[in-house]
Amino acid sequence: MATSFFNEMLATLSERGRSLLGRPRASVRGGDLVELGQHLLSRRGEASGVAIASALVQHFNSAKLSARLSFLTALADRFGPDMERVDRALKSVKTDPSPAAVQELHGATEARRQELMRRLNLAPGGTAALIRMREELLDHLPARPDLKAVDQDFVQLFSSWFNRGFLVLRHIDWTTPANILEKIIKYEAVHEIRDWDDLRNRLEPPDRRCFGFFHPQLVDEPLIFVEVALTTQIPDAIAPLLDLGRTPIPADEATTAVFYSISNTQRGLGGVSFGNFLIKQVVEDLKRELPNLKTFVTLSPVPGFAGWLNRERKAEGSVCLDDASRAALEVLDGEGWQAEPARAEAVKKAMQQAAAYYFLRAKTSSGRPVDPVARFHLGNGARLESINFLGDTSAKGMKQAYGFMVNYLYALDEIEKNHEAFAEKSEVAASNAVRKQLRSNLPAARELVPAK
Repeated sequence: MATSFFNEMLATLSERGRSLLGRPRASVRGGDLVELGQHLLSRRGEASGVAIASALVQHFNSAKLSARLSFLTALADRFGPDMERVDRALKSVKTDPSPAAVQELHGATEARRQELMRRLNLAPGGTAALIRMREELLDHLPARPDLKAVDQDFVQLFSSWFNRGFLVLRHIDWTTPANILEKIIKYEAVHEIRDWDDLRNRLEPPDRRCFGFFHPQLVDEPLIFVEVALTTQIPDAIAPLLDLGRTPIPADEATTAVFYSISNTQRGLGGVSFGNFLIKQVVEDLKRELPNLKTFVTLSPVPGFAGWLNRERKAEGSVCLDDASRAALEVLDGEGWQAEPARAEAVKKAMQQAAAYYFLRAKTSSGRPVDPVARFHLGNGARLESINFLGDTSAKGMKQAYGFMVNYLYALDEIEKNHEAFAEKSEVAASNAVRKQLRSNLPAARELVPAK
């Protein structure tokens, strides 16, 4: 209600701004994107600024792909720092290094596109429009490295606008408005929701919960949603949790909360940290509702494991695979091995040892674990509790992880300690059971890879 009123107020300001400019709606909207951007930066009045920002957003959304790319290119080429102002500020600092002179230098070095983005954000729907704009930028980035500076400015601003202090945690259930439930189906990134019956099975039973993190400017768009199963033990496989024919248990009989799916919904916010301890917030909410819950764990995918293991198998002199392991892993070259108990058992030990190395020793060039899901949960203060062989035998699970899933444990009295150790020293908190699966006397990762 409050956000709707605010947007209506901005729309009114926009209309009044057009009157102040002496332009009808069509003439403000129809200008060239770059020209509108320059005009927006030149205005000082907020009403006229909102009008121009609205026109630029609307025109960008309706423009052809080539025109939108030209605007993104202009953000890099024509909306960078004012170099004349930078030169003046540098000379001033050299002659008089006062706080005021340093502050002027700081302001001068900021790219003009950052201020342009801030002003675009004032338009009705401006926040969502900027997220879509960055999403389009990401599509071009592999072929257009010259746009990287623009992307970095998007990330810098989004990191301020979408930090944890602005996010609101809301409970999502079967009575939640349909437009939000449709987005849960659309954005589910871990375990596909097949239809409305599947969604109902995840939301309505007494032993299921779902939570979404929302931003005040995107009231109907969950930025992250977390699906939770209430159980009596830590699960090692996903199929029983998703089984439509399972028998639910009363919530007050559950002792364990299992976070089995965590999905980021906005690709345009990729790489933007929403802060740590998001899962802790969900844990605390569940604990207040259900004091009987004692254990909080995930059942998480391992999206990078299969690709990493395939590279290690091909690499000469792999430090994590010996001859016996390589021989055992040849089973992976055949089809359907996971459905044959004898073949699966023959490869199990070698797979578990490789997985333990993947989580405990394989690092990116920045010294972080190579697995992105591991980085998220370890950064949130979790402990790697167990590695589950054939926890997900779906086609997707086999393709990305040869069926592996893992449990990360959120122990409330250890979260801050684990987070600090990971943030400061990149230490991986792991159970003794996981560490025992690692072959002894193994060095650190042979080859570092960049984080994605």
